[in-house]
Amino acid sequence: MLGPDTLARSPQHCNPHNMPTRLASQSRIGSSRNISTFSSYESADQLRERERVKMHYWIRASSSDFAGTIPQPRSGHTAVNIGKSKVVVFGGLLDKKFLNDITVYDIENKLWFQPDCTGSGSDGQVGPSQRAFHVAVSIDCHMFIFGGRSGSRRLGDFWVLDTDIWQWSELTSFGDLPSARDFAAASAIGNSKIVMYGGWDGKKWLSDVYILDTMSLEWRELSVLGTLPPPRCGHTSTMVEKRLLVYGGRGGGGPIMADLWALKGLIEEENESPGWTQLKLPGQAPTARCGHTVTSGGLHLLLFGGHGTGGWLSRYDVYYNDCVVLDRVSVQWKRLATMNEPPAARAYHSMTSIGSRYLLFGGFDGKSTYGDLWWLVPEDDPIAKRVTASPPKGIHESQDASMTSMEKERQMQEDALAELQKRIGVSVSISNSNIKKIVDELEDTELLELASKLVGEGALSNKEVVQALRDHWSRSSPKSIQLKELSPLLRDYQRMITHLQKEKLRSLLQSSNAGSMGKETYRFYHIRNISQLRMDDIPHLLAEYKQLVVDIGAD
Repeated sequence: MLGPDTLARSPQHCNPHNMPTRLASQSRIGSSRNISTFSSYESADQLRERERVKMHYWIRASSSDFAGTIPQPRSGHTAVNIGKSKVVVFGGLLDKKFLNDITVYDIENKLWFQPDCTGSGSDGQVGPSQRAFHVAVSIDCHMFIFGGRSGSRRLGDFWVLDTDIWQWSELTSFGDLPSARDFAAASAIGNSKIVMYGGWDGKKWLSDVYILDTMSLEWRELSVLGTLPPPRCGHTSTMVEKRLLVYGGRGGGGPIMADLWALKGLIEEENESPGWTQLKLPGQAPTARCGHTVTSGGLHLLLFGGHGTGGWLSRYDVYYNDCVVLDRVSVQWKRLATMNEPPAARAYHSMTSIGSRYLLFGGFDGKSTYGDLWWLVPEDDPIAKRVTASPPKGIHESQDASMTSMEKERQMQEDALAELQKRIGVSVSISNSNIKKIVDELEDTELLELASKLVGEGALSNKEVVQALRDHWSRSSPKSIQLKELSPLLRDYQRMITHLQKEKLRSLLQSSNAGSMGKETYRFYHIRNISQLRMDDIPHLLAEYKQLVVDIGAD
């Protein structure tokens, strides 16, 4: 076991090629450049260009991308950047088996390998025991590991891996030692300290903050006055400038959260009193979730995936595969526009940044554990051409002759939408699966029956009956909507969105004004049935429906 003197590092030892180091954990540090300073040296046009989030492509990694043996499937693992030279994957869970293997991606040589590690622990083992849901943070050439879970047992041991010589050491630390826990989150402060927040100790959710000095190996519990975030686990903690940003997680009593908090007072030189502030930022904020990742990409923080709950009549698990960007220049949430089909939804995966690319690995969706590797790349990346050079998925020349006129029209819409997305840099996708399921209002039996009961016997046509029902919903309050109305209402809402977007697209493609396409967000377009709605969704659904009626009428 090692004491504090053992970790006195020389820069030459940890960075032999004098490479600029980059501190990273699964939730990593952003650019060190202050936003106000950055803005003062940029022209307005340059600033707007930097603010613009480029269109991105999801590319499943192919055998030509790597040499060596990729890691086996897993979730609950960690993957950290060591400078710009490698990514180190450690631990995780596969089919109820906890892992403690190390797999490394050599970025320069595009090679996966498993190093032969040496080391010694208090029980004579070479490295940490099998575990998942631990924290991992890298500083210079060292990867620090704390806690996690092995079976039903929470862990509180503390290890460091020297990635120059691939040697593990169990550390003897001092001070205010944190309790054993899993699902905590941590990030590096500068190049000598680590901050850790929250977690689950097997009995309660935690809200404590600990700072570790990696030179003296002394832990210090940070005393924070004022309003505190609710205790939580499964959140992310990301150091940005002088603040620790905490997002989401599962809290006391079990609810999954969607709040964003900032902690100040972590930099001793600033002489700030530690304090939490809840941030309520504009834009398209992510939904409540835990088990997600937040990865730094220069002036943007990229949130991907995670696990939440849905439903109104009954609760069920929801896994996400969306990308939401926290733009540090405009200080708002933005949806990342992607051109093609994303990876399967998942949580407890890893996402690391390699230059302008992001590398996704592993995860769990409630049923399956993943071992796939995906690149998320900007539109000007060379490997993005793999998508643009390939025909659309599922479309083959041999099928063209058998396509109905409706299918051809749908395909033309999708191709046009893809071109539009590329041209103006927004996401206005009309889901293929949803288009097929949305029937015409005059063929919607449930809608017609409900409308007929509303207007009673008479000589009205089906079209007039449907319009009467729409007028009724336009005047209704959320409390007056009956359960039997929700399913027809949801379908009619989705039907009107499809109609409106088709008309806007047709008009736009006939004009040269690319900026006239709106950036509307329809929260419930991809909902498959009413069991996915919650009680508090109904006012929002009805409000969006009423606006659609107005927009269709003005179209």
